[in-house]
Amino acid sequence: MADNDHILSTESTPLNTTLEPNATDATTELTSASTETSSNPTVAAPVAAQNDTPAAAFGETAQHGTADPIPAISAAAETDAEPEYDADDFAKALESFDREQAAEKESAQSLTADEVVVTGTVVKITDKHVVVDIGLKSEGLIPLDQTLDHTGAQKFNVGDTVEVVVEREENEGGYLVSYEKALRHKVWDKLEEAANTKTPVKGMVLSRVKGGLTVDIGIKAFLPGSQVEVRPVRNLDGYIGTEIEVRVIKLNKKRGNVVISRKELLEEDQNAKKEVTLSSLEEGSVFTGVVKNLTDYGAFVDMGGLDGLLHITDMSWGRLTHPRDLVNVGDEIQVKVLKFDKDKQRVSLGFKQLTPDPWLDATERYPIGAQVRGRVLSVTDYGAFVELEQGIEGLVHVSEMTWSKRMKHPSKMVKPGDEVDTIILSVNPTDRRISLGMKQLQDNPWEQLENKYPTGAIIEGRVRNLTDFGAFIEIEDGIDGLVHVSNLSWTKRIKHPSEVLKKGEKVKAIVLGVEPENRRLSLGVKQLQPDVWDTFFAQHRVGDVIKGKVLRTAQFGAFVEIAEGVEGLCHVSEAVDDTGKQVELEVGSEHEFKIVKMNQEEKKVGLSIKAVGEEASRAEVESYKETKSSGKGGNSGSSSGSSSSTTLGDLLKWKKAENEENN
Repeated sequence: MADNDHILSTESTPLNTTLEPNATDATTELTSASTETSSNPTVAAPVAAQNDTPAAAFGETAQHGTADPIPAISAAAETDAEPEYDADDFAKALESFDREQAAEKESAQSLTADEVVVTGTVVKITDKHVVVDIGLKSEGLIPLDQTLDHTGAQKFNVGDTVEVVVEREENEGGYLVSYEKALRHKVWDKLEEAANTKTPVKGMVLSRVKGGLTVDIGIKAFLPGSQVEVRPVRNLDGYIGTEIEVRVIKLNKKRGNVVISRKELLEEDQNAKKEVTLSSLEEGSVFTGVVKNLTDYGAFVDMGGLDGLLHITDMSWGRLTHPRDLVNVGDEIQVKVLKFDKDKQRVSLGFKQLTPDPWLDATERYPIGAQVRGRVLSVTDYGAFVELEQGIEGLVHVSEMTWSKRMKHPSKMVKPGDEVDTIILSVNPTDRRISLGMKQLQDNPWEQLENKYPTGAIIEGRVRNLTDFGAFIEIEDGIDGLVHVSNLSWTKRIKHPSEVLKKGEKVKAIVLGVEPENRRLSLGVKQLQPDVWDTFFAQHRVGDVIKGKVLRTAQFGAFVEIAEGVEGLCHVSEAVDDTGKQVELEVGSEHEFKIVKMNQEEKKVGLSIKAVGEEASRAEVESYKETKSSGKGGNSGSSSGSSSSTTLGDLLKWKKAENEENN
């Protein structure tokens, strides 16, 4: 204080000479303001604000010991009466300022402790706070998230009045104030009354939080996820921004917590409707309900506080892949009560039962051969299902779609949603099946095939497929002919067509036969060449001796090639020489054979080595007879040329003598 007094005394001269009248007025005003502040704390701040300039000037001089503001004041005062200040007047002004500061601090502490609701004016909006003039020297700061609505928009503008509760003084300056607490104080009594009387209140869903939702019912309240609906809800985000009716079930004024429930109101409403529904519910009755939920096996329909199951099989007389094909959640539909279990309160509903079964007179309405138009419902590997009317659908089998055999899958011709014309092939009301055809509306290429490709005609086509039993040759679009493996060659034993044909190559063939009713066309390749068997049988007779090569052997004999592509069989009993010795027929060996049997129809030729020897013996006898009759060799004493006198001994003697002469 000594230092302060020294400072004041050293600076008192200019103050006394220049500002004394004004200082007196300022002191009077400060004293008056201080008195009003102590008697009415709520108005302390406005008064202080109105007299802010002199008080700040004196306070700054006292604290810093400088006279910088004084010349400015003095210069302004020179235009007036130039009053003078003394040390006593300045001390009084400083004391008045200290009292003012103490009063404001006491007022702020009182507001903070008692959570008094005060009214302020919005002066500025920053990125973190809404700045409010609350009548104190420092401004109030409302956290920005308290002043945003459910869309994130600001509720207030600069100049708007707002009620808040002062919470604490911030270190950085200003007071932290709460808009939410002010609202809570304002509506708390109403909420307590609503909780006691179980009166519903309306609120706006603001946001989703852990475990539930935040709802604005005047203040922010917590709605647990389990209390949103009667049944569990997976996605709560859909409720944000909607207005709902709730009931207050728990209050904690000290903590400021409010818990609400929507489920209680829904259950009460549901139970009331349920009683009305049960009073009129019986099998066969028709109700109007709302589709609440869809599953793979059906739909749950709210009949008025009571849910019934509409099974997928009772939705339509036709076939449904999923209930959503017929109804959606929220649809209002009429249903018929099929079964009702009073004890378990389970209801089975039907929709298709409200209309007659269309299959009862399907035979009359869809006669065989009639042309009908329908919509493709689905496509499978074996055909397409076509809806002819609601509840009636037929199957177009893949084989009835086109005359061509080349179509690999029905999707190449139709797709779901297509409108197609079909022919009724058969109707089975008992099994609820209708067979349809599409190819019947097209010209059958097989009907004119016999005229187009008569037997014996030579055609050219491309090898489309090879199988174990033959080759399919495409001669035109949708028309394939079969060359059986046996009709590929006259001479070769072909085990598989791939030995002589390749897929995709062009070949010529001859038409062997046409069966339009069976859609068969028989072709031959070997028939383009002469039949070697026919040639052989034309050129040979039984008794001819021919040369052959052994191809293969068996226990009963050997197969011998006697011409190109022609084989004969030499039985083991025929494979002996002229002495009766068995001849070894090895594969690849060549021998002379005599044809002893021929069967042109069965293409069989019998061969013999033994018969060749017998033929040689007869030739030798004839030669001996001729020699004897001419008098050459033999027994000269015998004059008779009769063959009857010739013996085997004579023949052997003649043969021996002939051999000796040759040697």
